[in-house]
Amino acid sequence: MLGIAKKIFGTENDRKLKKLRPLVESINALEPQFEKMTDDALKLKTDEYKKRHQDGESLDDLLPEAFATVREAAKRTLGQRHYDVQLIGGITLHRGEIAEMRTGEGKTLVSTLAAYLNALTGHGVHIVTVNDYLASRDAEWMGQIYNFLGMSVDCVNNYEAYGNERKAAYNCDITYGTNNEFGFDYLRDNMKYSVEEMAQRGHVYAIIDEIDSILIDEARTPLIISGPTDDKSDFYRSIDLIIPSITEDGYELDEKARTATFNEAGNEQIENILREQGLLQGESLYDIENVTIVHHINQALKAHKLFIRDKDYIIKNDEVVLIDEFTGRMMDGRRLSDGLHQAIEAKERVDIKPENVTLASVTLQNYFRLYDKLSGMTGTAETEASEFAETYGLEVLVIPTNRPIQRIDNDDVIYRTEGEKFKAIVDEIERCAKNKQPMLVGTVSIEKSESLSRYLTERGVEHRVLNARFHDEEASIVAQAGVPGAVTIATNMAGRGTDIQLGGNLDMRLEQEIPQSASEIERAGLEDKIKAEIATLKEEALAAGGLYVLGTERHESRRIDNQLRGRTGRQGDPGRSKFYLSTEDDLMRIFGGDRLKSMMGKMGWEEGEELTNRFMSKAVERAQVRVETRNFDIRKNLLKYDDVMNDQRKTIFEQRMEFMTDDDVSDVIVDFRHQVCEDLIEEYIPKKAYAEQWNIEGLTEKAKETLAMEIPFADWAKEEGIADEEMLERLKKATDTAFEQLTADIDNNEMLRVEKQLLLQVIDQNWREHLQQLDNLKSVIGMRAYGQRDPLNEYKSEAFTLFDTLLTDLREGVTKAVTRLLINVQMQRQQEQVMAQQRAQASARAPMDMLSQSAPAPELSEDDFKGVSRNSPCPCGSGEKFKHCHGKAA
Repeated sequence: MLGIAKKIFGTENDRKLKKLRPLVESINALEPQFEKMTDDALKLKTDEYKKRHQDGESLDDLLPEAFATVREAAKRTLGQRHYDVQLIGGITLHRGEIAEMRTGEGKTLVSTLAAYLNALTGHGVHIVTVNDYLASRDAEWMGQIYNFLGMSVDCVNNYEAYGNERKAAYNCDITYGTNNEFGFDYLRDNMKYSVEEMAQRGHVYAIIDEIDSILIDEARTPLIISGPTDDKSDFYRSIDLIIPSITEDGYELDEKARTATFNEAGNEQIENILREQGLLQGESLYDIENVTIVHHINQALKAHKLFIRDKDYIIKNDEVVLIDEFTGRMMDGRRLSDGLHQAIEAKERVDIKPENVTLASVTLQNYFRLYDKLSGMTGTAETEASEFAETYGLEVLVIPTNRPIQRIDNDDVIYRTEGEKFKAIVDEIERCAKNKQPMLVGTVSIEKSESLSRYLTERGVEHRVLNARFHDEEASIVAQAGVPGAVTIATNMAGRGTDIQLGGNLDMRLEQEIPQSASEIERAGLEDKIKAEIATLKEEALAAGGLYVLGTERHESRRIDNQLRGRTGRQGDPGRSKFYLSTEDDLMRIFGGDRLKSMMGKMGWEEGEELTNRFMSKAVERAQVRVETRNFDIRKNLLKYDDVMNDQRKTIFEQRMEFMTDDDVSDVIVDFRHQVCEDLIEEYIPKKAYAEQWNIEGLTEKAKETLAMEIPFADWAKEEGIADEEMLERLKKATDTAFEQLTADIDNNEMLRVEKQLLLQVIDQNWREHLQQLDNLKSVIGMRAYGQRDPLNEYKSEAFTLFDTLLTDLREGVTKAVTRLLINVQMQRQQEQVMAQQRAQASARAPMDMLSQSAPAPELSEDDFKGVSRNSPCPCGSGEKFKHCHGKAA
């Protein structure tokens, strides 16, 4: 019934597309007018649009002319004209939505439309990519359009130092960079001590390329700036040696949830081992003294049983380098937290780097939710539309292809064992290579790609491998994957950014084969020759059936499979895709592969025989949906926890920014000091308590510690009828008087600068400690579920209490820091005065000393020692401090 309704009325997506058609037609109607303009006249349009916007014209009103301007500029600089479907993509991006566009439909060019239009506001546009290569390439490539139209463009990447160059890049109209760099710069900015040192200038509008890869696949790992703790390498190695001694019945693995936990038998084994090694404190493994040991043993179990070399990580230059499970790329510099990375290093016997303490952190979800407007592009977003809507408030619009898709998607074929499957795959690759059909073979891990590579080498089939080990060659490998007979093995294809073009990639070949020293005539000749070669090769590839995408396994996510499949059939080219599965594949095994294998055996399935069944393909897809749903729930749950921290982070960062931009924070310092006074009185002199119940001794000691002052609370308390309000007012007055005395001869501007510096330093120090407490809380809060309490609600409640404590500690810390600094300044000045007096006296005595070397030293009276600080130099001239000389008796 639903299908019939869709055929009659069209889908919601169709109706949205239909509404955009008039806008596309209005842009197209302007094309003849803009074609007649000179280059100079076209460039002047940018200033005209900026002025019109400042005068009140909205970006929506400017859209048709701005898009027509960018299209014309692209034709003149790149020789590329935006198709109508690309205009629809640009409108979608401008409206703060996700444009789902197939591979090869020119998403990079689409972004120029929305970026140019939104840059007219002068607030800056961020274009986010998945790696540094794409950020640099796109900034340079698309920068030709922006520069032609008088707009500035730059790129931030991890090869640059964080400094003035970074700030200059963010001050451009359009800034390219990776999601990690934008996020880390945000964290770095919030650790600065002046606005001038900050790089970013706000978060107004961002366009995210491969938005599903960045906002969904990578969203589970927070961005963390951390500092090292003490080296505990021996401790990690000792813990690592315990795991091989634990028998298989001592722990439980859940591959679906990726968890590994010890059971009762395992705990008993661990206790005995620790007792033998002298590491167990107390009687039980779960005594409070052993909490750290238990935590690290659990991490070591995960390292051994859940993290597999050449799948989850590789060893490179004696380091454990993580592999992104979705893109297959190395994540240089990214480390697992809570000692898990150290556990893997201990397992692999490589150098163990110290565990880090979090200095600042943010999840990608919460970083990108800072932007006033967010949009993105990808070839695969529709399967995650509900998550985009729920988490980010983003709608997905599926943009039609410029030309009809001619790709043939074959049903999956299933084999009984992995060995049978790989034999069939190698046979198929060998057959296609002989027919000169280009092939892209997708694997889910480095291990599988290298295993397949060995099989092909044995058969003498030429091929290239693209995985994390050969990350640097990525662009050139992908660019030539469409050459007839080319066989390319790739570990995941998300966000590669370089199109596979039948016959080969012209731009890449021109860049590689034409020397920089070539003259214009030589360059033109070589270019014509390369173009002719590519045209011939393309015809050969088309005749062989176009690019054949072969998947060696289904991924947990349908999007990753769709990304692989989408590499073929670009711009109406013919192509083919097919997935080869076995009952021993991870996804199949976890979701009932054993039952299917048993069934195939009972049915007398011959070795090497394949099962092609539409029902089986649907069953695999249902399994993928279940995994996607579970992963969404995990991300949603993580985000709920992080939202608690995020609210606190925003409060602290906003307050910090306010203090940083304020020239005078003296009012804040006074308010903090008065609040500390109120806290002291409230704690030691409770309201409505009798005077006998007052803790005057405790109050006196605490005031001395916090305010560095001897306050006569005991004398005040003896006065008849005195109440807590009176005590508070006297305390505030005493601290205000002392503060005025301490600052009396200090330059006001210098005092304002110091107060701000101390305020920001104390905020940072306390925030770091607070982050550590929240991390610790998060790691244990799940245990509350055993007491029938909701861990999330418990976390919210505990986190609120911790934040309240943070604010109290902050006020107290600032008051302590300022007071102690002023006392130290006064002491230093007193010492300098005494030293000056001594120099003056010595100078006055010098002529007499010249007359008589044996003249006795001048005698000092008691008055000469009055008022001398204990830490000042003694007036007698001995060079000792007063307290060690004439002040000893005192």
